[in-house]
Order: sequence, then C-alpha cells, then structure tokens
Amino acid sequence: MLEVNQLSRKYDDFVAVENVSFTIDKGEIVGLLGHNGAGKTTIMKMISGYLEPNAGSITVDHTNLHSEPKTVQRILGYLPENLPVYGDMVVADYLDFAADLKGLKHDAKVGELKRVIQTMDIKTKLLAPISTLSRGYKQRVGVAQAMLGHPKLLILDEPTNGLDPQQTQHMRDLIREVAQHATVILSTHIMQEVEALCTRVLMLHLGRLALDAQLAQLRRSNHLLLETSLAEKDTNILTDLALVDSLEVIEKSNNLTTYRITLQKQANPKKLSANIANAILAKSESLCLLKPELHDLETLFREISQGSIKPEELNNAA
Repeated sequence: MLEVNQLSRKYDDFVAVENVSFTIDKGEIVGLLGHNGAGKTTIMKMISGYLEPNAGSITVDHTNLHSEPKTVQRILGYLPENLPVYGDMVVADYLDFAADLKGLKHDAKVGELKRVIQTMDIKTKLLAPISTLSRGYKQRVGVAQAMLGHPKLLILDEPTNGLDPQQTQHMRDLIREVAQHATVILSTHIMQEVEALCTRVLMLHLGRLALDAQLAQLRRSNHLLLETSLAEKDTNILTDLALVDSLEVIEKSNNLTTYRITLQKQANPKKLSANIANAILAKSESLCLLKPELHDLETLFREISQGSIKPEELNNAA
C-alpha cells in the first residue's frame, strides 16, 4: 500500500531525514515514534505531498507521489499536529471547503459530509466559528476533514490531543474501523495509544530509521517472572531444567520469593513455563505467579533514543 524508498530531506545543511525506507501494507496501524527533531513530521509532510524530498521515492497504492501528486492526495487523509483549521470559518463551511479540496462533488460530497459529521459527533457545532470551539472539538473537526473521501492512507499526528477519556476511546474505535479498509500511520508521544492501537512500530532517531518491528516482538523478552514459596536453596530444580539459562532473586516478601528466570534463545516460553510449574508443584510448593517479562515500550523508546540499547539487541532477544 505504502512504499517509502531511500527518503532524504535537508534544510540547508541540516539533515532532517536520511535514507529512510519502509513498506506498510493495507490494514496495518503503524506507530511512528521518535523524540522531537527525529524527523517524524518531515516524513509525514513528505508522504502527504506537502514537502518534497531531496532524494528517494514514495508510492501510495501503486501510484508514484512525485509524478501523480493529485491522484495520491485524493486517496490520502492527513491530520497534522497543528490543526489545519481556519478560526474565522464556521465548521460547516470549513468541511465543505475541505471536501472541495478532496475533489468530492454532488451527491458523493453530500454523503461524505453527512458521514464524517455523524461519525465525529459534531452536528451541534456546524454553525459555530471554529475559533470558539474547545480543543477537543477542534480536534474532532480536524479528524473529520482527514476522513473525507474514505482515504486509503490515513496519517494522524497526535489524534487524541485534547480529547477526554471517552472521546479518546471513541477515537481508538474509529481508527480501528478505518484500518479495516485503509492503512493508518499514527504518530504520538503517548505510548498507551501505540500499545492500544498499533501492531507495528517505526522508531526514528536523528533522522534515520532506528527500528522497524512488530509491537508484540518488540515487547517480548527471554525472561520469565516467577513468584513462589520455593526457597532459594531449592532452585536447582529449576536451573537443572533444559533451556533454563539462569535465575536471580528480585524480591522476598514473607514466605514468597520473586525470581527472574532467563531462558536460552531457543527455548519455547510456554512449554518451559509448564515444566517450571510442574517442578514447583511436584515439590508441594505454592505457585503464585508465572508470566513472561515484557519490555516496557516507553523505556525501550528512551533507551534507543539515548543509544544505550541497540535495535539489533532487541531483535536478538526476541
């Protein structure tokens, strides 16, 4: 659906994006992450056609953006972080204007306007000047314009900014619904949004693509967390199991101990968990907790950005 190949962009001598390549299939919701200045906004602007790259190519639905920009922009929806709304226009006029820009006409235009107004629940604000709206309503108007025309590629920069918890959940449901028929790129600083919506993460660092991984794989580790009454002196029944690499004590509380078990790379965590449970129960000890230890996405993001952990280390661990 979307192919980005060796994309680069400079601002005078500053390299904002350097040789970035990735492909996103239809139906994927992909999180675009990176600290401020990492190149996220520049990439989104280039994909939307707002900004031209210095090198590289962008193809959307088998159409080259450089040679056929209007064709691509008709099937694209874009919500920038700074909302593209005009404060002196009323909501209805602004959406009508946005529909004209998308090339919608006659019955198709009317139908689309009705659809996005109902979907974003902004009917009561149609005659209100945009400047009088709350941040949450402005955000809904911005998303409404991005959704006009059933875009095949939807780019959302901080889509839940200014929304209350109920509106945030509604936005999540809407993004999932859109992704059934389209490709979605979600850029946000809120890691909970990425974990709730995305199946894959693209992480930028200093203008380069530092990580491209499935979220489930990214969060996986080769550790298990175990809470049990098994005493430390008896843990040889665990370390003697095949494919258990090592064991360390994390915490002791009353008669329970929490252990971190490191597995060998070729181990199957589910099968080994069953073997661990059986070994503990055979000793008539209590088993209170046994689960995989997952990487925290926010911590990973910080460590990759700081260079304290390399992407290949995560891939090897996974």
